[in-house]
This record gives sequence, C-alpha cells and structure tokens, in this order.
Amino acid sequence: QVQLVESGGGLVQAGGSLRLSCAASGIIFRLTNMGWYRQAPGKQRELVAGITSGGIINYAESVKGRFTISRDNAKNTVYLQMNSLKPEDTAVYYCKAASRLRDYWGQGTQVTVSS
Repeated sequence: QVQLVESGGGLVQAGGSLRLSCAASGIIFRLTNMGWYRQAPGKQRELVAGITSGGIINYAESVKGRFTISRDNAKNTVYLQMNSLKPEDTAVYYCKAASRLRDYWGQGTQVTVSS
C-alpha cells in the first residue's frame, strides 16, 4: 500500500531553519506530483509548495523566497527546506502524493516556531 512518512519537524526559534522529508513507498514516485501542505489550528489546510513529476515548482506567496521544495527520485523522497521561519509558519505539515486515481497523505509533522 501507499505510505508517506514525514520527518524533520520540531521546535525552532524565529529566523531558524528546518528541513522536512517525506519518504514515499507503494507509488511510482518519479511519475507522481508531490506537494507540501500545512494546517494551523483553526485554519484550513493550505498548499505550501508543489513539485510535479517533471520538476515544475510552485509556492504559496507567503513562503516564496524562504522555502525550497525539491525531490530525489532515486530515494523516493521529497524535501521542504524552510529558512527564515516565522511564528506564523507554525502548523502541522503534510506531504501529499497526487496520482492519477487519487491523492495520498502522510500523517503530518508538527512545526512550531517560537517568537
């Protein structure tokens, strides 16, 4: 079955950095569009960054210039490098794999940015 396992979350001070990883299994990773989403308490889940199978990237306006999404097809892993973190980046971060038939989600990893 499909599994997406996120890691790399934690507590960091404002201005700090974290790198999230999402290891995928059970899918043809190199053909799958991947994305990072986040959900803060009381808010809807929102797209943070996406990367297609062909390497096309998009970012939410709020993270442009601070976050970088990348993928390693040899390792079936997608990354989110987060720099210059702000308290408003605090959320649970989820990895998503978008196949032709359906979307798959990871369990989420908590990112907390203290001021």
